[in-house]
Amino acid sequence: MQKPFDLIVRGGEVVNHAGRGIADVGVRDGKIAFVGDLAQASAGETIDAAGLTVLPGVIDTQVHFREPGLEWKEDLETGSRAAVLGGVTTVFEMPNTEPNTTDADTLADKLARAKGRMHTDHAFYMGGTHENAAYLGELERLPGCCGVKVFMGASTGTLLVQDDAGVADVLKHVNRRATFHSEDEYRLAERRSLARTGDWTSHPEVRDARAAMQSTERLVRIARELGKRIHVLHVTTAEEIAFLAAHKDLATVEVTPQHLTLTAPEAYERLKALAQMNPPIRSAEHQAGLWWGVQQGVADVLGSDHAPHTLEEKARPYPASPSGMPGVQTLVPVMLNHVAEGRLTLERFVDLTSAGAQRVFNIAGKGRMAEGWDADLTIVDLKAKRTLRHADMATRSGWTPFDGMEVTGWPTATIVRGRAVMRDDEVIAPHLGEPVRFQETL
Repeated sequence: MQKPFDLIVRGGEVVNHAGRGIADVGVRDGKIAFVGDLAQASAGETIDAAGLTVLPGVIDTQVHFREPGLEWKEDLETGSRAAVLGGVTTVFEMPNTEPNTTDADTLADKLARAKGRMHTDHAFYMGGTHENAAYLGELERLPGCCGVKVFMGASTGTLLVQDDAGVADVLKHVNRRATFHSEDEYRLAERRSLARTGDWTSHPEVRDARAAMQSTERLVRIARELGKRIHVLHVTTAEEIAFLAAHKDLATVEVTPQHLTLTAPEAYERLKALAQMNPPIRSAEHQAGLWWGVQQGVADVLGSDHAPHTLEEKARPYPASPSGMPGVQTLVPVMLNHVAEGRLTLERFVDLTSAGAQRVFNIAGKGRMAEGWDADLTIVDLKAKRTLRHADMATRSGWTPFDGMEVTGWPTATIVRGRAVMRDDEVIAPHLGEPVRFQETL
């Protein structure tokens, strides 16, 4: 007799490496044990997915959950609660907290804070600095570390590495793929005087397209000279997409839902500081270039760059208002709406939110709905029509730049290693998150 399953997700449209089709998904011991017809099988728990679509668990490889040091904006519990409510099963969290995550102790502190509090599986970036460059080869191998993150444009603490020599020193010492915020700090400094007080439409003038392209050209040149792999975060310009398309042997590319959905100057006129992030929301021409990159396979992953600030902080007049916006809870519905409107195929959405993350970061056991892999599943209703609202956001900041946006497509369940953590907009099995493992550090 066949051993019972712990969980069977029955009768949904499954989207995985084999294509799309109606199938059951059987889970044992937190792993996918079978995908196919399980009509005769039994399970301790069953989820009826008839009429729904079952996707590999969505992985968001860029979030800022602000803990430690900035918990009035967000913390690991509230950020990961927003994530699972949005259908996200795994997050990679950024090092620009206070203190910055730049050594073994600060990484261990984050892992300890996450244990028993985070709802998603998780990993943390190690910040690359001038001071710790020589030790990054050891630090990037620590359990729970997803890799090294470098800010080439202004950031907090010692995390800014604006010079070619500093970038090269970091890359010389890392062996995994290193991740970069690519804006040229020298050009940003020259252009800060262009900021017009109280006028957010000047933000993409201060941090112009040339600042991004100049930095990315420098970064690719250094990486090629050293034979190193790089990941360029939140690419925003058509020029960068075209340039990076010619360097895919070493460079992987992230795009965000915000840059694919909002455009300047309309977003700044309507949302003011709520549209302010780095790199900026840009014009429709640049957005068209990003969509070309999605459609041509230049983009590898979708990241939310969830980076919340309070509404009080955002109320300061530009440029005193801080850059960053929430996004982890809205990534799935916003992008499913693009699917509904024909700009994106569901298969490409899966590639950008699970398979792509697995490829870029060499995640062990996640990113694929197949036998033996972690039973991380995002179940969605592709026909559900909802309106995104500030009031529904679980993030501590309590707002979204997409407030009032009507979307078609909604996450109805988030399953992490075989446990249903979210069902029908409610967290039902909290605090189950565990550290992610990586093939390069097993």
